[in-house]
Amino acid sequence: MSTRIEGSTAPGFASLAEAFSSAFTGHDAMGAALCVRVAGETVVDLWGGIADPRDRSPWTKDTTSVIFSCTKGLVSILAARLVQDGLLDYRTPVATYWPEFAAEGKEEITVADLLAHRAGLSAPRDLLNVEDVIDWEVVTGRLAAQQPLWTAGQGYAYHALTHGWLAGEVIRRITGKTVGQYFDELIAAPLQADAWIGLPRGARHKVAHLRAGTSLTALVAQQAAARVAGEIDWTERAMTLGNAFPPELVDATGGFNDPRVQAAELPGAGGIASARALASIWSSTVVETDGVRLLEAGTVADATRPQTEGTPIFGGQPPFPRWGMGFQLPSLAREFLGPASFGHDGAGGQVAFADTTHQVGFAFLTNLMEAGPDHRATAIVDELRRILRK
Repeated sequence: MSTRIEGSTAPGFASLAEAFSSAFTGHDAMGAALCVRVAGETVVDLWGGIADPRDRSPWTKDTTSVIFSCTKGLVSILAARLVQDGLLDYRTPVATYWPEFAAEGKEEITVADLLAHRAGLSAPRDLLNVEDVIDWEVVTGRLAAQQPLWTAGQGYAYHALTHGWLAGEVIRRITGKTVGQYFDELIAAPLQADAWIGLPRGARHKVAHLRAGTSLTALVAQQAAARVAGEIDWTERAMTLGNAFPPELVDATGGFNDPRVQAAELPGAGGIASARALASIWSSTVVETDGVRLLEAGTVADATRPQTEGTPIFGGQPPFPRWGMGFQLPSLAREFLGPASFGHDGAGGQVAFADTTHQVGFAFLTNLMEAGPDHRATAIVDELRRILRK
């Protein structure tokens, strides 16, 4: 039985509705949304499926969802805007803004190192629990005091969750505002976007319930079986922080389904938004959108210079991502539209990005989390590329 798709497409973009509908094939109780803006105008706004598999409630035009590491893209926009406003320099040591960070030999680590996953703090040495991670001062204090896992700047490893606290604390020290407050003031409120880093109580009813799909649960089991007893798997700890999150990041009531986690400001992976909001935000980084232009062309060019690529320090299987100043850049792991794209994807299948050549803002969200290679969003992006090249 095919999933009912609602919403609209502009002339010339109808085939994206077909690609979006195909993303549901073979996936039971999945919900998703897709929004695309071109030159500031909305050309695709679609949604369908199940927002909460527990009661089969439908995904509606107002449904939001946890966006996981797409949040890092939003935080990178905030950092780029501070650079544009002359308040932040990528090449300055982090300790200039956050003096306590200089502990344990970290005085030379730059903001660029921090944003590009080279800071050596991809996971905590101490095990954290949920109560720890919803307390900003606890996590930032631990990271500031921690000795790096490797010599900073000499290699990288994906800072899956710690990235948000590290970048967010720099933002807090400069602005005097929490990262969630600054995000709302600079981005969400001007665009009237349903997007938060720290979900307000009044918006809880809009949030989709997350579920781990079969490919994700199989991958987690495979990784657990391959783990060497007595050795710390730093890549796994980067995702779980020890005891804070399950390896899949969600379970029936915990992980990123936990209302406490959703309400906390977790700028590495805890953002919540609609696809419509994300597409508008990314659009506004490359073209005026709803009266808002967040970043100048020169700011984007500086922020998207490649900083990190290749094999991570803890190994892994290619293809590997690439990053600029926190922004994920096109790679074999995530191609986006092409060389002029920048953004960030997120665990389970989320994808959000901008493209300067085509003046695109794109967002695909789903609450059914699968492991890669996940072709749901990729097939949609491929079709959008074909349309724009006509």
